[in-house]
Amino acid sequence: MEGRGRNDDVVDGRIHSVEVPIQIQNHFSVEIPDTAHQISHDSWFQAGFVLTSGINSAYVLGYSAAVMVPLGWIGGVVGLILASIVSFYANSLIAKLHEFGGKRHIRYRDLAGFIYGKKAYSLTWGLQYVNLFMINVGFVILAGSAFKAVYVLFRQDNAMKLPYFIVIAGFACGLFAIAVPHLSALRVWLGFSTVFSLIYIVVAFSLALKDGIEAPPRDYSIPGTKVSRIFTTIGAAASLVFAFNTGMLPEIQATVRPPVVENMMKGLYFQFTVGGLPLFAVTFIGYWAYGSDTSAYLLNNVSGPVWLKTTANIAAILQTIISLHIFASPTYEYLDTKYGVKGSALAPRNLSFRILVRGGYIAVTTLVAAMLPFLGDFMSLTGAISTFPLTFILANHMYLVAKRNKLTSLQKKWHWLNVLFFSCLSLAAAVAAVRLIVMHSSTYNVFADV
Repeated sequence: MEGRGRNDDVVDGRIHSVEVPIQIQNHFSVEIPDTAHQISHDSWFQAGFVLTSGINSAYVLGYSAAVMVPLGWIGGVVGLILASIVSFYANSLIAKLHEFGGKRHIRYRDLAGFIYGKKAYSLTWGLQYVNLFMINVGFVILAGSAFKAVYVLFRQDNAMKLPYFIVIAGFACGLFAIAVPHLSALRVWLGFSTVFSLIYIVVAFSLALKDGIEAPPRDYSIPGTKVSRIFTTIGAAASLVFAFNTGMLPEIQATVRPPVVENMMKGLYFQFTVGGLPLFAVTFIGYWAYGSDTSAYLLNNVSGPVWLKTTANIAAILQTIISLHIFASPTYEYLDTKYGVKGSALAPRNLSFRILVRGGYIAVTTLVAAMLPFLGDFMSLTGAISTFPLTFILANHMYLVAKRNKLTSLQKKWHWLNVLFFSCLSLAAAVAAVRLIVMHSSTYNVFADV
């Protein structure tokens, strides 16, 4: 029979004495640093907007091609609905563990380290930062693609290639990273982010609807050979989970004021109801209007007034800059905490640190984006190697370990089934994504103009 001990800690201003399994107590040797960033300050509504900004980023302009084309109508619609349900469930498990053991776990790795120990702390850290880095590479590609789309609207000389626009986008992202010190400081920018999202989603939806009404019957058949369809279907499954998950829920929850779990659940309800509607709408209308010819960047498909398409692309660029900052914030938090960057954001030392360190991070991200600008492949690979393990495998197993004495036998089997299923799916998706990247890398040169 498992022994138990007690752990006293302060949560929400009150001392709690919490019963914790002995086997978990043995892992308390993991050293958890304080944070240099602001925590326990934001409302659930702001957290909900952070989550919604993440899922309604300019990535939504690629889901018609990345999800619907490989899966078709039935697979795509059912897949998106199921992905939203299982993503909400997995994220709610993580949110409910935020105060496990009487401690607030403000980082994903902190929670894993508390439950499993040092090795899991390091492994989770690595998985999460790979996930966030890959997402940010995709954001720079997106912003560069939007810049190029604006250029093509006015000039057809092809003098400026995609890598040039990716560099411009990276520079803009670097300036924003230097100007905004931490996640809570986004505030008004989240409002702008929502407006920008609505602009490109409404424009893309309206113009695609017009094109679909005027166009002849479309081809909705799933392209490729039987073998290639298997790999693209698996890759699309990875894109499905990528669409609804941030991979940094504890870091977002850390900014929320008490009651932390209750407020985070409100934010998740907001994300997976009202917040998810624009994603579904633009994904389905894009595929309906263009079928299997849907572009990886939907605004390249639509026809309409140049000024309107220009406005949508500029909105996509600006929203992408804000979204990248959200997903880069755990990296910034680690660096600021490690090197003691606290106090005024405008202090010379703090400002110079952000210019050097954050500028360097964005420069590396931009270099990778320019070298391998295959957006759909990055979505699949990110979903496979990090989103699946973090959001589904680890979440279910952590909940299983943390709550094992409170779960029924059926509940334990359910969580184990999730762990095994998503482990297999993660492995298959990684193989499929690497295959796609290798194929595209052999077709295009490095720094390709795709």
